[in-house]
Amino acid sequence: MHGPNLVSWLLAVLTAASGGYCLSRLRHAPCAPAEGTARPAGTGWRLRAHESDLAEGLMGCGMAAMTVAGSAVPGEVWAWVYGPPAVFLLLAAARRPARRAHRLHHAVGALAMTYMALVMAAAPGHVGHHATADSPALTGALLVYFGGCALWSGSRLLSGPGGTVPVPSAGLPRACRLSVVIGMFAMLLTM
Repeated sequence: MHGPNLVSWLLAVLTAASGGYCLSRLRHAPCAPAEGTARPAGTGWRLRAHESDLAEGLMGCGMAAMTVAGSAVPGEVWAWVYGPPAVFLLLAAARRPARRAHRLHHAVGALAMTYMALVMAAAPGHVGHHATADSPALTGALLVYFGGCALWSGSRLLSGPGGTVPVPSAGLPRACRLSVVIGMFAMLLTM
């Protein structure tokens, strides 16, 4: 990631904390429904919540690692780290219509990380704002997507049942997801 060191470190701390929180939720009851609402039948909601926490946790921790050690690790390694999960999420979205949009969102995130890794691999010693191997159209489309996701996630965080969201139950996971989306936007912006 190109840009000021302070921004890189702040982004790394933010995404690592968000990713760590999402991964820590795997040990506890994830995404429990809000009080007063019925729990969905079966254990499917727990599996979906675990899948979501795992994907967001790995993305947040991976973004932190890529931000700090991006140029020290070859871009091809990062592409192999993010490429297979992207393919898995795309196949899972194609096979099962339940949670398709959520899986596609995570697939776009993994594909964006793969794209950034391949751009880094094509210009390893490049210092500046744009590498020669990137596609301005693809970068712009990803910026629009993640910018829109950040606005949508932020609006969901601010408006909940009764106008407020209690932080321990629903607000903190949403805030972590928002910080990962903002981190992705920042990484694309400084590429």
